[in-house]
Amino acid sequence: MTNYAVDEDTGMLLRVWPTGRGQRAAVVGSLPTTAAVEDRLLLAAALTSLSEALWRCYTHPGLATDDRDGNGEGWRREQSRQAFSQLVGFIKEPNLPRADGAMIESYDPVEEWAHRVGRAVRAVDDAQLLEAVSADVAAEIEAVESAERGDLDGRAQQAVVLSRTDVSPVQVAAADGILALNPFDRERLFLDVDPTAAAVAAAHWLKAAADVVVEVSGMSPDQVLYAADDIEALPVETPSEVLELFDFSNTSYGVVVEMVRGAIDVGEGVLADLGAFLVAHDTGDDNDDVDDEATPVRLTPLDPRRPAADLLEDLLTGIRACRLVYEEYAGTGDAASTDAQFCAAVREEARKNYTRLM
Repeated sequence: MTNYAVDEDTGMLLRVWPTGRGQRAAVVGSLPTTAAVEDRLLLAAALTSLSEALWRCYTHPGLATDDRDGNGEGWRREQSRQAFSQLVGFIKEPNLPRADGAMIESYDPVEEWAHRVGRAVRAVDDAQLLEAVSADVAAEIEAVESAERGDLDGRAQQAVVLSRTDVSPVQVAAADGILALNPFDRERLFLDVDPTAAAVAAAHWLKAAADVVVEVSGMSPDQVLYAADDIEALPVETPSEVLELFDFSNTSYGVVVEMVRGAIDVGEGVLADLGAFLVAHDTGDDNDDVDDEATPVRLTPLDPRRPAADLLEDLLTGIRACRLVYEEYAGTGDAASTDAQFCAAVREEARKNYTRLM
């Protein structure tokens, strides 16, 4: 999301947003010298919160829920998304307190933050700043809409640092194309593609790489990554879990999106399926004489602060792990030749199972 700040030296209202390569900054407009410090900061805070609400519509689309009827969560998300076209109008004509002090507030966070931005601009009382803020919010809305279409150019590039609960087929295809050119290309995946979509493609290529190793080594699929860990210490638990989940899902989309959604839920203080979690962590020990000191249990294998990027990192590590094992069984003795041979075999395997992506 975009953060807004006040430059105390110049009196400018700034916007700062991430790109995957670092932060970019630009001037929104000039704040009048007569404006109180508190009013300046309130405007910056309201704009930041509005941007957060806008980008939540991207990371949490209504289509990603099973509850889209009536007053359900999916329905509420769709209402927030449909409000986009009205937001600039709310900024220019916000809800204001009546003579008795009462004021209409919206239950929808996107609408309400737009009204609060409008009230904050009015408190600063500058017509030129109002136009500048309105134009900047319109550009932020267009950035979200662009990201939804799978186009991450310009301000929409900030989507590369967000974890989404669904994916754009355009972005999955882009990530798949990057991996087809070079299964070891980490930089472009992290800098140019939505990380959830990139993880969907990477899971597909990890499965292809593991299948190639199974073919040349004769070992079972669940042994591949742990064999790599014997060669070089690697974090193989999460990519191994992904490979196991392919036994229950026909697509990498199903595997990845479920994992990312679960980690996002944990980050928001929710455990989506307590029963399944308890079954998965049941030791079968009915002995009540347990240690007084509780054993910590991870609610998700992913970092809930950045689950999609964390998963993508592990999946790409898994592909490299497959390459290590492949060298043990089919290596040419020359690293470059082995890389080329491995990549060619994985490309062919990925091509044959292309429908596994989505």
